Amino acid sequence: MKITNKTAIIYIIVCSLLLVGCNDSFLERYPTDELSPQTYFLNENDFRVYTNGFYIMLPEGSDIYQKERADNIVSNTQISEVWGDRIVPTTDSYWSWSDLRKLNFLLTNENAINFSNATIRDKYFGIAKFFRAFFYFEKVKRYGDVPWYSVVIESNDIENLMKPRDSRVLIVDSILADLDFAIAHLSEDKNIEVINKWTALALKSRVCLFEGTFRKYHSKLELPDANLLLTEAAEAANEIMNSNKFSIYKKNTGPSGKPYQDLFASISANDVEEEVILTRRYSYELNVKHGVQFYLTSKTSGRPGLEKRLVNSYLMTDGTPFTNIAGFDTLSFYDEMQNRDPRLAQTIRTPGYKRIGDSRIQAPDFGATMTGYQITKYLNTPTYDGPTQSIQDIHIFRYGEVLLNYAEAKAELGTLTQGDIDKSIKLLRDRVGMPNLNMATANANPDPYQESLYRNVSGQNKGVILEIRRERRIELVMEGNNRWDDIMRWKEGQIFVEDFKGIYFRGEGEYDLDKNGSIDVVIYSGENPPPSTSDNISYLPVNSLSGNGKGNYLPHKGSVKVFDEDKDYLYPLPIEDRVLNPNLTQNPGWPLK
Repeated sequence: MKITNKTAIIYIIVCSLLLVGCNDSFLERYPTDELSPQTYFLNENDFRVYTNGFYIMLPEGSDIYQKERADNIVSNTQISEVWGDRIVPTTDSYWSWSDLRKLNFLLTNENAINFSNATIRDKYFGIAKFFRAFFYFEKVKRYGDVPWYSVVIESNDIENLMKPRDSRVLIVDSILADLDFAIAHLSEDKNIEVINKWTALALKSRVCLFEGTFRKYHSKLELPDANLLLTEAAEAANEIMNSNKFSIYKKNTGPSGKPYQDLFASISANDVEEEVILTRRYSYELNVKHGVQFYLTSKTSGRPGLEKRLVNSYLMTDGTPFTNIAGFDTLSFYDEMQNRDPRLAQTIRTPGYKRIGDSRIQAPDFGATMTGYQITKYLNTPTYDGPTQSIQDIHIFRYGEVLLNYAEAKAELGTLTQGDIDKSIKLLRDRVGMPNLNMATANANPDPYQESLYRNVSGQNKGVILEIRRERRIELVMEGNNRWDDIMRWKEGQIFVEDFKGIYFRGEGEYDLDKNGSIDVVIYSGENPPPSTSDNISYLPVNSLSGNGKGNYLPHKGSVKVFDEDKDYLYPLPIEDRVLNPNLTQNPGWPLK
């Protein structure tokens, strides 16, 4: 039975009510008058309703567009991870296990295990195991070693309550076992709203790429099977590619007529479904909304902007690096935006920008962006600009990421061919009319600018790995925690230490950023800005620039950033949980208290 948008949301609401008795503690039991091993999982509808409750574990809209940590996006309040001032918390909401209890409640329930139709049972077990893999992947990325639980823990189960951390090797092996079960038993029908075989394969490619590269680049940890994991990442991605069920969205019939931009600006994922593997639905009718447009346009919200090094990474339209241009780092905003990869103009305001649903040409507004590189990805008409008024479906897995996973895994293995690039990276570049990546050229001439960003890459595939990293950064910007996860697995935390930068200004004076005849920015000296002559003009003090009277705008000038290579690739375990369970060891480098 196909689950419609409305039906799925109703299932989630119903299941949330059923599960209200379960909190973060292992010691809580399900209310026996609502949901008990004796009275549930007696028919398929019980399985269906219960497993639809798992979907609330997936990222929400704000988790996708607002919580990108790392160096891609600068907002008005940067996170402690970037500043290097994390402390050991007393409690930590991420060290929460209630979702796991819900999953294991199904997987160990006697009625469910003994259900008369094994095909039906295993389909729903496959959904539960997908979510258990998703749950544990988030844990292992954050903490490394964590306890593996495959049972519902009761209050008298001292052995499990006092269980020490299991190795990340065991956890990842268990994640992959769950995903392999899901892949074998879930439906092969394409449905962008529900977990199916293709969603499980997409997650497997993500997990294996993360862990394979983590083990390769964190070599001092001496973790095994990096290449085996990279091989599985490529194979999982390739199975999706060979299914012919997905393709890169390239139509010019969306809100802007530009396929990359419309992949995110379109209200309904149905309009771009050829690329979508799993989406999260939103609806005015059902009052299920998010706030991406408020976040991007409001002067009182995050004021996000792309960071200069990411802008520098966009290629020229002929496929050559922008950073090959003499004096690239002192070009005006207008000049640096000329003849660039079209994804740049489909991600931020560039000269000539017109918003969907608005005929006016609009320059970047420093009132709504911290860097001047004002983000437009996800923007539709101004109708959705109010707080929590956006209803664009948010994509959790899409085919573009699968192609990037495939190319990177093969490159890291040393088995990448030009043919592999042609069926992966080329498809992403074709969408925006960019030249293909040439593997031989990339390896013969690694880009020095990318080398300066990623210092741990070496070997005969160095050049093409750097180019795939460039492609990944550009294609996936502002789609969740991809960038943070990438930097963690590549062991490139040093990238955070440099000041985050915005647009370059040659010094004090007036600036028409897009050369349309109107002043957009005034750089002033002294304690106070001059009297404002227009609400559309931003006033920035000259001492906010990086140099002596000129330079890049520094949105957080004076902030000292530190990244500790010995501890900051993992988070500390919270104090209270280590007090409750003394067998939980702390991560290396973090204080014990």
